[in-house]
Amino acid sequence: MEIYNLARNIGFNNINVDLMLGLPNQTIQMLENSVNEVIALKPEHISIYSLILEENTKLFDLVNQRELILTSEDEERKMYWKVKEMLEKNGYIHYEISNFAKKDFKSKHNSDCWEQKEYIGIGCSAHSYMNGKRYSNTESIEKYIDDINNNNFDKNIIVHEIQKKEDMEKEYMLLGLRKIEGVSIKSYKNKFGDNPIFKYDKILDKLAKEYLIEVDGDYIRLTDKGLDLANVVWEEFV
Repeated sequence: MEIYNLARNIGFNNINVDLMLGLPNQTIQMLENSVNEVIALKPEHISIYSLILEENTKLFDLVNQRELILTSEDEERKMYWKVKEMLEKNGYIHYEISNFAKKDFKSKHNSDCWEQKEYIGIGCSAHSYMNGKRYSNTESIEKYIDDINNNNFDKNIIVHEIQKKEDMEKEYMLLGLRKIEGVSIKSYKNKFGDNPIFKYDKILDKLAKEYLIEVDGDYIRLTDKGLDLANVVWEEFV
């Protein structure tokens, strides 16, 4: 709270707060208290994330040794829906599976990424996405400066992925299904010249029969059940 107030006092008028759920020993009541404290701060944007254990960390070892017990999956989903309910009641728009914002405060960069728009990163370690290619600049600031000074710009670049059209189309579906509004069929057709309803008919039919997605007008989107099982949906487009 001290850091948040400091940011406000020096003039930041667009602040995001991250909330984590599914923490060891966390209860729904504890989470509700945290959410109420955050709401009272009136941030413009709130992101909620479930805990993911990473190997070779202290927390991973403590859980593995059963010194800490994680929240059950059912309880973690109850937490998600409780947070969603509380934030929406307080004027936050749920626009992406993990993100909520006040009107006109959706994350522009993240929204562009979910719509597969291109961007250029400038500076050491910065990442870019252009012409279906994902790349980053070197992590060594000394090398970065030296290459710039010697006009060796290409030596700074590390290529991570070069996509084919099929890769881009599948990724567009995966990223678009992160958004609460879903994938715009019209936008997909304009971008790729294909109709996703026909291109992915078997996948979409399967997911619809499992009540994980729905087609509503121009949009293909996750159902409430799909929000809980989003990873299952996304795996179909990997």
